[in-house]
Amino acid sequence: MSVSPSHTAPSVPAYAERLRLPWWLWLAGLATAALLAVELWMGATGVRAWLPFVVLLPAAAAGLAWLGRIRIAVADGEFRVDDARLPVRFVADVVALDAEGRREVLGVGADPLAFVVQRPWISGAVQVVLDDPDDPTPFWVVSTRHPVELAEALLAARDATR
Repeated sequence: MSVSPSHTAPSVPAYAERLRLPWWLWLAGLATAALLAVELWMGATGVRAWLPFVVLLPAAAAGLAWLGRIRIAVADGEFRVDDARLPVRFVADVVALDAEGRREVLGVGADPLAFVVQRPWISGAVQVVLDDPDDPTPFWVVSTRHPVELAEALLAARDATR
């Protein structure tokens, strides 16, 4: 059996991260759902005794899992943020941002055309400045727990394509 050159295996990501929720947000979310279920139950019998717990606790868990679903990666010449794809050849520069830098970039003077994936429970971010004349998006701002490593991976991937 031979493998044709057109079916190459995807490369190992140079950087990969999932923007999961911290444990304390899981605890707070599930505790809030449980408290609401207890408030709806209020000592009733029958369906009102168990239905709030059966509905609210799984719904809260599903909502919390959905909030932590975002994956970011640098692989195969692309910067991937959830479903968005950016070929690294369009990356002009990458700036690693701390909490203050992210606040400044996304603050009052923020560009409304910027692509932003922000998770408030993650303090770091990267600003990816674009160089694509056909795209009105000036830059991407993406939350990450490791902004320096992500910036280095993006710049290395960009330099490898040039």
